[in-house]
Amino acid sequence: MARQIHMPEVTPSKNAVLMVKGLTWLADRREILSDIHFSLPEGKMLGIIGPNGAGKSSLLRCLYRYIKPHSGSITLFGEDISILSAKEFAKQVAVVLQDTPHHFDLTTEQLVAIGLTPHKGPFEVTNASDREIVSDALAKVGLCHKAKQAYEHLSGGEKQRALIARAIVQRPKLLILDEPTNHLDIRYQIQILELLRSLSISVITSIHDLNLASALCDQLLLLDSGKAISHGTPSEVLTEQRIGEVFGVCCKVEVHPQHGNPQISYFYGYDNLSAGDKDHEG
Repeated sequence: MARQIHMPEVTPSKNAVLMVKGLTWLADRREILSDIHFSLPEGKMLGIIGPNGAGKSSLLRCLYRYIKPHSGSITLFGEDISILSAKEFAKQVAVVLQDTPHHFDLTTEQLVAIGLTPHKGPFEVTNASDREIVSDALAKVGLCHKAKQAYEHLSGGEKQRALIARAIVQRPKLLILDEPTNHLDIRYQIQILELLRSLSISVITSIHDLNLASALCDQLLLLDSGKAISHGTPSEVLTEQRIGEVFGVCCKVEVHPQHGNPQISYFYGYDNLSAGDKDHEG
């Protein structure tokens, strides 16, 4: 059976923060991303989902200009991102990567203060207002008590939260994150994603956990083998058939009793069953 693809037409919108059209990227002559289209309305959170190797990180790298697509366009508030200066881009877009940096001889507070850089002149010093912004960001991610501690001595989850605080201090209009919940326990996974939703900025984040993505994202973009399979609300994207086709698992999708978006239950011990089997034996 041919795979069903659900991709609404991308049309120009005055309230679109980001618009991607026909994005294609190759590595060693192999197509890693193929003809991807989507847009992100202002103030919304987009979750990028898909199996390992689907192209999630490659797509994010194109969006924050780490790699340059071979074809297609990416516009930020109607402007091609390739023509923006590094400083202008940093004023509008903040990035939190999956792998935390190492060998920082800085306190947590000093690391977070780096987010002020795009808004400061070359000889401007940190003032009382800046320190208040940093302190507020640390409070939002629950790290006030670690402000004076060396960043290198934080746990993996604490480092990730510190980097999110640095991004908050940057005051971006668009925040891009590569699996920000990867090193966090479930409490902080939920808290961080709820925090991102509360920031009144647009967010694009890759997420492994489909139930978290369903609960806390306004839109989802489902990738598989470098292609966009579906883009829309969690209810539009997360169907049993599509999850079975893309992830190769048996599942049941129901309505979550609290937020009303899809809640996915997985079935186990089905090695000899087809991923699309609807009998859910066992």
